[in-house]
Amino acid sequence: MIKLSLIAAATLAASAAHAERLEIAVTHTLDQARAAETIVVPWLDVNRILPGALLQKIVVRDAAGKVLPYQVTNVAPEAHDTENKGIAYGELIFQHDFKAGEKSAKFTVEKSDQLTAPFPSKVSARYVPERLDDFAWENDKVAHRTYGPALAAPAPPGSGKEVLETSGLDIWFKRVPYPIVDRWYNKGHDHYHVDEGEGMDMYNVGKSRGAGGTGIWAGDRLYAGRNYAGWKVLANGPVRAIFELRYDAWDAAGTQVTELKRFTVDGGTYFDRIDSTFTFAGPPRLTAAVGLNKAPADKGQEARIATDRKLPEGSLRQWIEQKSHGAFGTAVIVPGAKEQRTDGTVNELVLADVASGKPLTYYVGAAWSRAGEITTAQQWEQAVAAEAARRAAPVTVKLSAVR
Repeated sequence: MIKLSLIAAATLAASAAHAERLEIAVTHTLDQARAAETIVVPWLDVNRILPGALLQKIVVRDAAGKVLPYQVTNVAPEAHDTENKGIAYGELIFQHDFKAGEKSAKFTVEKSDQLTAPFPSKVSARYVPERLDDFAWENDKVAHRTYGPALAAPAPPGSGKEVLETSGLDIWFKRVPYPIVDRWYNKGHDHYHVDEGEGMDMYNVGKSRGAGGTGIWAGDRLYAGRNYAGWKVLANGPVRAIFELRYDAWDAAGTQVTELKRFTVDGGTYFDRIDSTFTFAGPPRLTAAVGLNKAPADKGQEARIATDRKLPEGSLRQWIEQKSHGAFGTAVIVPGAKEQRTDGTVNELVLADVASGKPLTYYVGAAWSRAGEITTAQQWEQAVAAEAARRAAPVTVKLSAVR
């Protein structure tokens, strides 16, 4: 997440009259490392300093002169580019690995006469019509999916079609950094439940919230929506994927509620950002619930499950040790959470107040011991705490023109 300190537009325009490059200074206040920190600069500000810059003809470098992979999104652009001057893009995005104690870094952006070749992508998100309207997404650390209307539809007599009604979120655990979603779907349903060296689908969702699904908490009961009803991909790599899932209205103790989830998936991290916007009429506020399945181990796996709750940072963390499929951690971080509850045997929940039309921002993460980076409950605890800290202390970005 970025806290952007912008120079006044008039000052930028004046200083950019003969600018050769844009300088970006990024600072933060934490002592800890911040791997794969995503830095975001509005494209209109890039264009003010580098008029006419085009997304396929720029170069981004770090202080050592190394060329960095970048992405320019088109999410909610602030202007239309009717004259093809390069002003209608959304944001310039790139990443930097801050080492422990490294609290500042500088980068430059220059126009180029040469076409910039595409960078290998660390992220992807797509609708999967070939598997009952699944929607799947991944980065180089972990993959996820959730379920569409075709899976919830009744099975025709004799078809043997799978039926599952849930708005829970699934996890596919990876052992490799390259994309696996297409490969696994092409293998077929049975194959991706077996680890053939790349990882496996072993997370149990069922009727639960899975890892980060939501609902409304009212009268000591959870009211959850059905499978997503619509989708939209807004950005798709190489650094960040952004997509939305829409959920049709459901009844929450007499109040009709709809939900729009926006997912932001960055490369190099175990955590995704989710902004859930609930829309309803009547009460001024409702209580949203973000959940983790209480029994997420793979089928047939005897498991020891350790759950930890830290309300000040809004985190709920699990570490699950399975009989033969390794251990894995899951977590949600809900800044501003007011309470943590359970709905019996199904879900662990974090509760937060929401107003109609105002997004609730939270983070969902998962890691598998067999991936080799996070292999113990203590390491997962440290990873969740570090993620909560960096989300609470975003980096600051300052821009200047270099002539």
